[in-house]
Amino acid sequence: MNILFFGDLVGEAATRLVIDSLSELRRRNNIDFVIANAENCAPNGLGMTVKQADALIDAGVDVITGGNHSWDSQDSVEALGHPRVLRPYNLADGVPGTGVIHAEAAGRPVTVINLADHAAMRSVRATSGRFRPVYPAWAEAPRRGVVIVDYHGESVLEKQIFAHAVDGEAAAVLGTHTHEPTIPMHILPEGTGFVTDVGMTGPLGGAQGFAPGMFVSALRSVGDPFAFGIPPVCNGGDITMGAVVVEITGTRTTGLRRLTQWP
Repeated sequence: MNILFFGDLVGEAATRLVIDSLSELRRRNNIDFVIANAENCAPNGLGMTVKQADALIDAGVDVITGGNHSWDSQDSVEALGHPRVLRPYNLADGVPGTGVIHAEAAGRPVTVINLADHAAMRSVRATSGRFRPVYPAWAEAPRRGVVIVDYHGESVLEKQIFAHAVDGEAAAVLGTHTHEPTIPMHILPEGTGFVTDVGMTGPLGGAQGFAPGMFVSALRSVGDPFAFGIPPVCNGGDITMGAVVVEITGTRTTGLRRLTQWP
């Protein structure tokens, strides 16, 4: 089984490029299942829209995962009602959305689990006071077949510790959130594939895909780069592809490779 995983989609242009390219990417790489983290795919980079979620699914994305921006707009919250859209699972009851999906690929069961660390979630108002530690949530999550984890986290160390903790139980732990791809890709001793961060699928030339000017101005003038809010997504530049192909035999990873070229 081959699984294609896209790191954080940033903005409409990147989302459209994934939609337009996915059929060919699936064909060329013999892909059986596609997961895309799309919590930044809205035109302003904050959350997603229902229209985008529908378009990604229609184009061939099997599961959409999320993170700290999953509740950034009412439209994004509505998108969480789609049966194939996830947000982090390790949250208390009452938070909109779900964090685990059971699906099928190549005639076999697949479980996708979305998790997030505290550093990524600490400023999210929608989940304030409802964050739960990652490992107990993982331990109670319903899992069957090939288990893929989107670990949306800021802490490199915590991502790596978690991957080792579930080695042999998860087929792959794929990191998102920082938007910067890490170079090493690992197959752990018991067969869990691990990438600390897959990296964004989004526009180059900015700060995590956003135009840097407002951040820089706020940093220089008041010492807080976020004082003036979040700037618009970079427009007009090249779109980088942050994606990995996970080759799975049985329920274990036997190959990992980055996918960096559009058709």
